[in-house]
Amino acid sequence: MIKKILAACLLSSAMLGGAVVAQAQEVTLKIHQFLPAPATIPKLFLKPWSEKIEKESGGRIKFQHFPSMQLGGKPPALFDQAKDGVADIVWTLPGYTPGRFSCVEVFELPFMMTNAEATSKALNEYATKYCGKQFKDVHVLAFHVHGPGMLHVKGEGVRKLEDMKGKKLRGPTRIINGMLKNLGAVPIGMPLPAVPSALSKGVIEGTVIPWEVTRAFKIAELTKTHTEFGGDHALYTAVFVLAMNKAKYDSLPADLKKVLDDNSGGYAGGFAGRVMQEQDAPARKVAADRKNNIVRIEGAELQRWKDAAKPVVAAWVAEMNAKGLPGQAMVDDARALIAKHSK
Repeated sequence: MIKKILAACLLSSAMLGGAVVAQAQEVTLKIHQFLPAPATIPKLFLKPWSEKIEKESGGRIKFQHFPSMQLGGKPPALFDQAKDGVADIVWTLPGYTPGRFSCVEVFELPFMMTNAEATSKALNEYATKYCGKQFKDVHVLAFHVHGPGMLHVKGEGVRKLEDMKGKKLRGPTRIINGMLKNLGAVPIGMPLPAVPSALSKGVIEGTVIPWEVTRAFKIAELTKTHTEFGGDHALYTAVFVLAMNKAKYDSLPADLKKVLDDNSGGYAGGFAGRVMQEQDAPARKVAADRKNNIVRIEGAELQRWKDAAKPVVAAWVAEMNAKGLPGQAMVDDARALIAKHSK
């Protein structure tokens, strides 16, 4: 009889223990993105960001990471994967679907951004005013940008504005491709994972990306000349979004929503922007150690580039106005917010 009672107690304890575990792990969220796991964003942003949320949720939120498009599809499909529930959370570029998310394009205009953390915080503040409608199909966790964008080109590369003429250069979004065209290049749009192959095969002669990304994709081995830009405002940057399936977010209890909310917006955006720019210096060292050419555009030559890029801003403002959006106000607000967060 005693043995039966003990057995029943053990079974009951096991069942209760299982119930506690089940209660402790209320939701598992799948994060899908296109970079390999060792790259900066998955390793230094998404992993610590998700671990912080797991801890603050008391283990009730768990994450599964799927790098390098492991859940299928191509990078331009990621936003719709979040919208449709293929993934719970995605990290991607809104600009991979040209013209669809015009509200954030202002931050990709030439000579707009300062540094990645400040510009990312400005972007999240700006988005609360201008981007609700265009991103209504998902729950946006954060927007951010990368560090100062620059040129990586084969051979002697680009040392002055005239060197851009006719060069086949890859750009990530329509705004950046438009800038390349205005500067004299032949822009070729493609997602980042396709760049190494395109460089190897001669499909493109170079690409625009920040230093940070060059290590993961061995750009310093595939190009010879890297062109940086002086001044307080970078040649360009690209906008990224961390977006969650709306129904999944809405299904969470209020306390778990709060954990996510506390780790969203300017905090998460600034975090992602900061870690990206912090990795610029080590990546630059790789190119320097290889004795690659590192060129810096400054002074009167820099002003020539700024003058050549001005029509890109004017064209974007006119396009937004034609859509019934306050184009110039969007530019002015973006600049003011960047200045505010850059202090």
